[in-house]
Amino acid sequence: MELKGKRGETVRSPTVTTKLQRLAEQAARDPKRVLTTLAPLIDEDFLREAYRQTRKANAAGIDGVTATQYAEHLEENVRDFHDRLRHGRYQAAPVVRVWSEKEDGGQRPIGQPAFEDTMVQRAVAMRLEAMYAQDFSDSS
Repeated sequence: MELKGKRGETVRSPTVTTKLQRLAEQAARDPKRVLTTLAPLIDEDFLREAYRQTRKANAAGIDGVTATQYAEHLEENVRDFHDRLRHGRYQAAPVVRVWSEKEDGGQRPIGQPAFEDTMVQRAVAMRLEAMYAQDFSDSS
């Protein structure tokens, strides 16, 4: 089974691929199983893979950290981020509202989350995709 990311990228990490496959198999075997939290399932490997799959061109969020700045100390940042997630100290930063130009000359509001928020969203999406992918047909 080849696992794809949000934008169709293949998951490269062998440990993440194995974990996602195991989760998909468990979900297929026991569809009534209730999962109450995803936090324990997101480890440093998942955060690294989420970093890899996260779009790097996005502007910085309220914390002012760009993907380039985050990458300068990636291993240290991932370890610290995982520690905060694991011990319940992580709190999503407020999302910055910016205005984007529309083709008709108007503007629309969009939100810019902090880079770590985007990473954890990607990690959660990877887990959820593995759990629910078998519930949908190819034509869904």
